[in-house]
Amino acid sequence: MTGTPSRSTAPASGPPTRRSAASRSAILAAARERFATDGYERATIRAIARDARIDPSMVMRYFGNKDGLFAAAVTLDLRMPDLSGVPRDEVGHALVGHFLTLWEANEELTAVLRVGVTNKAGAERLQGIFREQVVPVAQRVCPDPEQVWTRAGLCAAQLLGLALTRYVLRLPPVVELDRSEILAWLGPAVQRYLTAPSP
Repeated sequence: MTGTPSRSTAPASGPPTRRSAASRSAILAAARERFATDGYERATIRAIARDARIDPSMVMRYFGNKDGLFAAAVTLDLRMPDLSGVPRDEVGHALVGHFLTLWEANEELTAVLRVGVTNKAGAERLQGIFREQVVPVAQRVCPDPEQVWTRAGLCAAQLLGLALTRYVLRLPPVVELDRSEILAWLGPAVQRYLTAPSP
């Protein structure tokens, strides 16, 4: 005699696409919480899956690995400063100072950079941050609109290079620089990239 399937054996309700979206959302929510609590290095796929009440294999299916999951879960707001009140010849100094404060206070930035140099999804996240948050700042001060992307890219090279050597690779001579020294060295370089005549 056939009967109504029990709750434990009944198929999940809703079409597969909807169930998939719900699973992804649950994983991302759990991942954000776990990365924020444990940091990138200590957070594990198994712990995130447990928090999301889902099998770890599903996390791997949707995101590939922890790098891919991190890149998808972490949305970074660089809180770019309003430069309208900053004298044009001090913009470079202001940007370097802003990024230094961010790097020192936000471990997620360092984690995203670490993931970005080893993982395609992480690199795409960094590219998106550059495109959406850094380029608009350059547009406000660059003297030649056709060079905005080049100038913004060179600024990013300086700022990300500093972060990579200071916070990821921990290169001693860079780590030993104090804030005032970094501002004195990098401020003029970033200023030149933003506002100097194009070579």
